[in-house]
Amino acid sequence: MFIIKNVNTIPGILILLCPCTVEFNSKNQKVVEEFNTVKQRNREDKLYPPNWEALDKRPLPVWYDSAKIGIFVVWGVYSVPSVYNEWFWYRWKGQKDPKYVEFMHKNYKPGFTYPDFASMLTAEFLDTDEWTKLFKSSGAEYVVFTTKHHEGFTMWPSNYSFNWNSMSVGPKRDIVGELVTSLRKQDLRVGLYHSLFEWFNPLFLQDKANNFKTQKFVSTKTMPELYELVNKYKPDLIWSDGCPGTSSYWNATEFLAWLYNYSPVRDEIVTNDRWGTDTMCKHGGFLTCTDRFNPGKLQKRKWENAMTIDKLSWGFRRNAKLEEFITIEELIASIVETISCGGNILINVAPSYDGTIQPLFQERLTQMGSWLHVNFEAIYGSFPWKYQNDTFTPRVWYTEQQIKTNKAVYAITLDWPDKYLYLRSPIPVQDQTFVYLLGTEGQLQWTSSPQGGINITIPYIPYNKMPCQWAWVFRLLGLQNAE
Repeated sequence: MFIIKNVNTIPGILILLCPCTVEFNSKNQKVVEEFNTVKQRNREDKLYPPNWEALDKRPLPVWYDSAKIGIFVVWGVYSVPSVYNEWFWYRWKGQKDPKYVEFMHKNYKPGFTYPDFASMLTAEFLDTDEWTKLFKSSGAEYVVFTTKHHEGFTMWPSNYSFNWNSMSVGPKRDIVGELVTSLRKQDLRVGLYHSLFEWFNPLFLQDKANNFKTQKFVSTKTMPELYELVNKYKPDLIWSDGCPGTSSYWNATEFLAWLYNYSPVRDEIVTNDRWGTDTMCKHGGFLTCTDRFNPGKLQKRKWENAMTIDKLSWGFRRNAKLEEFITIEELIASIVETISCGGNILINVAPSYDGTIQPLFQERLTQMGSWLHVNFEAIYGSFPWKYQNDTFTPRVWYTEQQIKTNKAVYAITLDWPDKYLYLRSPIPVQDQTFVYLLGTEGQLQWTSSPQGGINITIPYIPYNKMPCQWAWVFRLLGLQNAE
């Protein structure tokens, strides 16, 4: 038995473990035995054994690269105080940041704890069908949902999070289950975000105090949760996060070997790179490297730009200001730059405590959807061209696509050109190169430039006839250097 000697150092943990002890009973022991069975089975496997050299060779399922655009829904107990950011509990009780301490002192009665917020996560307006209709109309192909953030509150009735889950307190609903059902009705791929660690879980804190030489938290809490999520909801993507300690502490390779070899989603599952301090931007499925990762150049491996519409937070903020949200022009620029450099983009929206998605987030997603409706062929299923951006004209990005027997190159300009658009990178061929503006009919006139490249004549188009309001896409067929 592990006894917590000073409960005051672990704020709010009574809601997780009662009375102040963690007892390894027969159920815990069974979990450990099942986990050891998985480890043994992985060692016997020859396809993807539990080491990074082998796991990194697994091909990324094709659907992910083709999808390009996802929505990242960040929602949890932190959506109740909904000020500053989703790290509210840690900033308040872990770091004792004066700003957070003062906020609680002014607005809540003495003795109020962070777990007291959980009952206020009411979700009375939550309609996951309405959410997914919005996501579908945005043009996104997959959705990643926070099943558990670093606070440890699970948004499904987990067997390993007693009294600290969405069925026991707050919504009294299986939020993950409802959302997964709605997403599949809309043919959207299901991604599940899961934090490996929990700020104030005493089992994790004990492992940390032991310099991660023990794994009580891993074997009885976080890994059982991951197996439960996969077996119960059968996701298309696991988005892991929150990984102090190396991947060996987390037994990450054992889990991924099971996921790739034996799990019910082994053929289609996609994973990221956040499995320990030694893996980010190095091992795993696709690379995320850092939050809002957007290198601006082609990478050797598939990567993802996880970014926010609210510049300052992943979670909902009641105190946000309009200028702290990115504009639609900035959002589309991020999409274009990311995809031109071979990445996917994961766009964060943050619901409020009652389950609503605020109008500004809805507007951005709706605007994105209207742009993608016109310019989809330059995005979905596209590949980076040999040039990611134009070598002369700024704010022009390229993708390419195979159209039957022809290779199409797409020049995406973030600024509407005045009379002419000069592109240095494409090399046209007389009587063989054809240029089109997506969303309009007919070919555009062009001439070869003496300096090399192509000069496209831009026709007059009345404002109300413009194919879209932001970023315009030119399809170029028959280029000499298309290959």
